[in-house]
Amino acid sequence: MPERVLIVDDDPVQRRLLDNMVRRFGYDPVVAEGGDAAATLLSGPDAARIDCVILDLVMPDLDGLGVLSRMREAGVAAPVIVQTAHGGIDNVVSAMRAGAADFVVKPVGAERLQVSLRNALATKALAGELARAKRSREGTLSFSDVITRSAPMRTVLHSAEKAAASTIPVLIEGESGVGKELIARAIHGSGARRAKPFIAVNCGALPEPLIESILFGHEKGAFTGATERHTGKFIEASEGTLFLDEIGELPLTAQVKLLRALQEGEVEPVGARKPIKVDVRIVSATNRNLIDDVKAGRFREDLFYRLHVFPISVPPLRARAEDIPDLARHFVARFAAEESKRVRGISAEAIALLGNHRWPGNVRQLENAIFRAVVLADSDEIGVAEFPQIAAQGSAPHVLTPLAPALQDAHGSAPILEASPGIAPESTHTAGSALTMSAPSLPLVDPQGHVRALDAIEGDVIRFAISHYRGQMSEVARRLQIGRSTLYRKLEGLGLDGDSTQAHESDASSS
Repeated sequence: MPERVLIVDDDPVQRRLLDNMVRRFGYDPVVAEGGDAAATLLSGPDAARIDCVILDLVMPDLDGLGVLSRMREAGVAAPVIVQTAHGGIDNVVSAMRAGAADFVVKPVGAERLQVSLRNALATKALAGELARAKRSREGTLSFSDVITRSAPMRTVLHSAEKAAASTIPVLIEGESGVGKELIARAIHGSGARRAKPFIAVNCGALPEPLIESILFGHEKGAFTGATERHTGKFIEASEGTLFLDEIGELPLTAQVKLLRALQEGEVEPVGARKPIKVDVRIVSATNRNLIDDVKAGRFREDLFYRLHVFPISVPPLRARAEDIPDLARHFVARFAAEESKRVRGISAEAIALLGNHRWPGNVRQLENAIFRAVVLADSDEIGVAEFPQIAAQGSAPHVLTPLAPALQDAHGSAPILEASPGIAPESTHTAGSALTMSAPSLPLVDPQGHVRALDAIEGDVIRFAISHYRGQMSEVARRLQIGRSTLYRKLEGLGLDGDSTQAHESDASSS
């Protein structure tokens, strides 16, 4: 989803010109006919979806300075580019003091406006990233730091906010790389324990002989090599939050000791004479199906129910493609600052390329792709050329690829259709033959990553069959294994002209 730019101008000609320019730059324009309409839009439910504002300074109802004042009162942080036909220094000073990011004089040229928009959006992304980094260091990340616009993630955050207000044990489920630790940190940073430690432990990376020592601690001389006392993660997280990542990787022997620590609220360091009381809030995460692990005996059922009190399932990135543009800009700002690169943004074409990719590695994979792109970038804007691996894959949806006739099943049925990722091969070779045939492809998913409706797929198949058999409807019906009357009824439902196809067939047969 491209950035949304709000255009506020009482002049319909100016609105139309700006709308065309903004759309040509690859952004999504939203139009308001005056200051009052803009203020209502910016303070309403769509306010969070406005990335930048192009604001006329002189309007008959609420002027530009009034809109800036309303935005400041409502806490709307979208950057504002002020434009007016009167470019006096007083107007510039007043607009800048009121919070405008830039100032342009009507009629603004396309190149000047594009640079202004790009700079405003890049500055916004960088400011947000600096504030987020500061909160991360202080352990006060909140749900506002989770970058998302998607409805599924909004539901996740709403549930997590409920959990943050309590000390209830939370189990965060989701594929690797979806951002489970970020959700855990937001729960901690939004709760009553935010001033206390947040300790993260990757259970999959713990050496099995040392798990008990790492989690619960040990006394000096408790075992060979224990040259000093170690407190353990539970005690380190006292009065705070202990995040147990990849909890499903914990061995059964360690699960028993963890269960006791959770039940009794105390830990017993290795070599200690008595247990130590601990006050720790537990948030765990897994990319495995723990219910299946319980059934298979790989995970203790009693521990599962102790952890699975408040489950939160984080959707994969492919199910929330509308988050990709904001995440990409966030990573560009971060890595450009870290690498001291003069990269100020990412092109609309590159955003479209990333939005069509499936991202099996989720947000972590996107983050690494942006990191590589920032390092590769030779200009101040990242383009498609900086994503050669993704561009080479074509970022095409899953397709149906017809197999060659020689690969029919043993009963001689029609060629099998199989799902294959990426672009269908240019040709398919039959077994024992040099015959080569082109392989047309049929998309199974829409641009948003959802499976297409059967009616839409059926319509594509019928259209292809009519084209393939040059409008010979008897042959089309026979190959599709349906009656001609059924075929014409489906054509009518698809809005195709059945009479013209009949005429085409008559002409073909007469010739």
